[in-house]
Amino acid sequence: MSFDPSLEQSDPEMSALIRGETQRQFDKLRMIPSENYASRAVQEAMGSPLNNKYSEGYPRKRYYEGQQFVDPIEEMAQERIKSLFGVEHANVQPYSGSPANLAVLFAFCKPGDPIMGLGLPAGGHLTHGWSVSITGAYFNARAYGVRRDDHRIDMDEVAKIAEEHKPKVIFCGGTAYPRTWDFAAFSAIAKNVGAILVADIAHISGLVAGGAHPSPVGHADVISSTTHKTLRGPRGGMIMTRKELAPAIDKAVFPGLQGGPHVSQMAALAVAAKEANTESFKEYAARVVGNAKALATALTDRGYALVSGGTDNHLLLIDLTNKNVTGKRAAKALDLAGIELNYNSVPFDPRKPFDPSGVRLGTPAITSRGLRPEHMGKVAEWFDEAVKNEGNEAKLAAVASDVKAFLRDYPAPGIAL
Repeated sequence: MSFDPSLEQSDPEMSALIRGETQRQFDKLRMIPSENYASRAVQEAMGSPLNNKYSEGYPRKRYYEGQQFVDPIEEMAQERIKSLFGVEHANVQPYSGSPANLAVLFAFCKPGDPIMGLGLPAGGHLTHGWSVSITGAYFNARAYGVRRDDHRIDMDEVAKIAEEHKPKVIFCGGTAYPRTWDFAAFSAIAKNVGAILVADIAHISGLVAGGAHPSPVGHADVISSTTHKTLRGPRGGMIMTRKELAPAIDKAVFPGLQGGPHVSQMAALAVAAKEANTESFKEYAARVVGNAKALATALTDRGYALVSGGTDNHLLLIDLTNKNVTGKRAAKALDLAGIELNYNSVPFDPRKPFDPSGVRLGTPAITSRGLRPEHMGKVAEWFDEAVKNEGNEAKLAAVASDVKAFLRDYPAPGIAL
């Protein structure tokens, strides 16, 4: 008789670390904008024996046998994403958002071709052509930015750079831009210069699906995204497009960039897409934005300088210069106080990225726990206490204790303690 031990029996050290992380996720206000709580159903699909299967290729066109259940799983994920976003084609195989963006570039560009994207210091993403990324090293990238006075994207500047640079691909989307993306304006610019417009909605895909942010469908040629963040799915990536561009995208993902897809990831995405195609998810998406706006108001009232003056989506970017504390010091103090976020550069930041002037925080995960706009004043109070008492471990521990006690009444999806 074979012995198939549990994780606790087989590897108690690893089991203890996972238990610790699970407890940490339960006890803290998780406010990194790219993090969330996946449901129990999503996690069950992700941790299933689908991990055992290799499925190189696409449905009905595999290189290995034994695909009787895998093919309908991937097809289900494709169809649910198509229905959720209203697109003609969905590739659900990318391992994450960065490979998804690289696949898009591989589909439509040659090394050295010109591309454009929002600059990293202005809130863009590495894979939109920033110098330290392969997308900046292999392609001739130019960045557009934001205005100094209001930290909004200047569409006249975008048009001017596009006319000068003649990019093959223009990215719109970012990781630290708290305002609505004008997909129609980007589309007009892309059409004018003959570029492929790629809307990277990794951060806002759940808001788009839930109707809390305008959709790029009908404006962008290609839509790339992660599958977690505001969408509350597994860690992964996807690419959506029109039928005529589908062959180029599919070929770029496989065999261009990847081997076999992660079947458990696709199954978990299908579950998340079903969850997102509900009225309750629409209410969730609206509440994410409502919470972010309420938190922006509460922090502004306490003297914090919000980049762009506020937010239209799920995230806030705060310049802490007027508080005489760096973003890194504040982020570490807030973590000790039970508030998890990340330090982040702000536009035109005079400090270096590893020790910048700002912090970035968001409301997707705390909204998943049931927090509402009326709670954001308390969150702002804890935030302020932590920043003011940076360096005072006793004060920070007291805030963390208050946070932990408060969160006991707000269960974390997918976590049973």
